[in-house]
Amino acid sequence: MVASDTLRVAGLHELIGGTADVHHITAPELLRSPDFDIAVLDEPSEDLLLATITTLRRARSSLRIIALGANADPEVIQRVIASGAKGYLNYTATAQEVQMCITVVMDGSVWAPRKVLARLLDKAGPEPRRHSEPYFTPREREVLNLLAEGNSNREIGDALGIDIATVKAHVSRLMRKVGVDNRVALTLKTLENNRQK
Repeated sequence: MVASDTLRVAGLHELIGGTADVHHITAPELLRSPDFDIAVLDEPSEDLLLATITTLRRARSSLRIIALGANADPEVIQRVIASGAKGYLNYTATAQEVQMCITVVMDGSVWAPRKVLARLLDKAGPEPRRHSEPYFTPREREVLNLLAEGNSNREIGDALGIDIATVKAHVSRLMRKVGVDNRVALTLKTLENNRQK
């Protein structure tokens, strides 16, 4: 445990001393010692806490860090987790919460209030579909390929055994999916994508 408050150190030692080997050390000592798997940091200054977490994670990427703090603001906790801590415990945490946090973090997961975890998941989630490459059905791919070869709607219809109205519907849907407003732009976009593959 890295902390300056001796009462908090004694309290945490009492809480988990029976289940783990607890040592009170400084951050520089922790940097030099590869013997520790988990570190509990108690730093009242948010800036110093974030800097310490970042420094420790850079030097020892496998070190699992739990931050202690009085701040229940989800934004602050989110910054702490984003800086590399694997857990955040408020000073008001119960003995059971402390032990569960240590168990969860040792297992490789993250311990934080649900609200913070939900925000982190939202940030880490996939980008909205509109930014990704559009999905084309097999028939739409056939229409695109024939269009890229310079075929007319009638020629595409004859090649695929469908009527011209269906070809026009496919072309309109393809233009919407690709984000263009005319057939020439659709053809150029298709040719460009084919060259990149």
